Amino acid sequence: MKVRFRNNGSPVRNCKAGENVGQKPKISNGGSALLITIFVVALLAALVMGMLQLNTEEIQVMRNQIYAAEALATAEAGLNDAFARIREDSSCISGFPFTESFNSGSYTVTAEGSLPDPNIVSTGTSSQAFVARVQADITVGSDSPYIIRIDNLRVNE
Repeated sequence: MKVRFRNNGSPVRNCKAGENVGQKPKISNGGSALLITIFVVALLAALVMGMLQLNTEEIQVMRNQIYAAEALATAEAGLNDAFARIREDSSCISGFPFTESFNSGSYTVTAEGSLPDPNIVSTGTSSQAFVARVQADITVGSDSPYIIRIDNLRVNE
């Protein structure tokens, strides 16, 4: 085998066709940059999905609070309806229980006990089937218009 020399006296190494003489060989990173990029993209995708899940849960909690408030407002409307009926005619308590539609839901009002100290219970149901209960211990006046005094008011007990 013959060794060739350059003009400056350094030996020429054997090289493949197309390879430049005198350049350092290229170092391959074996695709590690691609793996790191894929890992970072997967990590960001997981982070975004987690944030979306949290937002979805928060929206559902907010909806549940709205439906519960709707049920409570419906139950309070039932209690007010009962008070209005009693103010007109205190003997109407014998007509309890009654059920009415209200605000795309409904309420049912019952009376326990007798005059002048009945216990009125109103159960409101929202359009999404959430239920709230309002109970009032009242004292009804003896003269028309019948004045109603709320002695005790309990919500969702």
